[in-house]
Amino acid sequence: MLKYLLEKAPRNSSGTIYHTIDAPQIWIDSLYMGPPFMAYAGYYQEAVKQVQGIRSVLWNQDKKLFSHIWDDGKQDFKNKNFWGVGNGWAAAGMCRVARALPDEMIHEKEVIIDYIREVIDGCLNFMRGDGLFHNVVDDSNTFVETNLSQMLAYTIFSAVREKWIDSAFLDYARKMRNAALAKVDEYGYVQDVCGAPYFNAPGRATEGQAFFLLMESAYDKLLT
Repeated sequence: MLKYLLEKAPRNSSGTIYHTIDAPQIWIDSLYMGPPFMAYAGYYQEAVKQVQGIRSVLWNQDKKLFSHIWDDGKQDFKNKNFWGVGNGWAAAGMCRVARALPDEMIHEKEVIIDYIREVIDGCLNFMRGDGLFHNVVDDSNTFVETNLSQMLAYTIFSAVREKWIDSAFLDYARKMRNAALAKVDEYGYVQDVCGAPYFNAPGRATEGQAFFLLMESAYDKLLT
């Protein structure tokens, strides 16, 4: 996988990896799928390069949110919406990259931490009173889903533990965590996440289960 990402994966002219092999598209999902893996493998500069490349295409400075899909062939967005789970992928992915960077890359770490703070702030502008978010964060006509709350809670718990952000953010994270806990059914499934396989309605998904576990692990680490 590492060899593929470093040497074979299709890229744009700036070296940012395309999310798919059948179209020259950059997806926000990639910010979690690629850069953390590269950073943990020791390819720190490439991880940072990918974070910045994805952000340069998909970040909306006015909303402080990430759009979902950019089509490089058409030079236009395939999906400009601020997908909740996509912004969760971004926040959590950048958190993992920043944590993996060595001390001598303090400047790059600080830049990515700033990116994390920005997307947390952008999402919090649209958090509902119950601690959940709409599937498209700024569109209250889209369905309410659970996973962005888990992803942001994971990021906030982790970032507070690392002393990257103020502990005041814990009030938001605890509210999100409580909202997610209320969605766990008797079998242990987190309900009403953006549901697989089509991600167009509330349901269940493997990433919804995974981020519940990541959120709880980060919360436990914060308390120890």
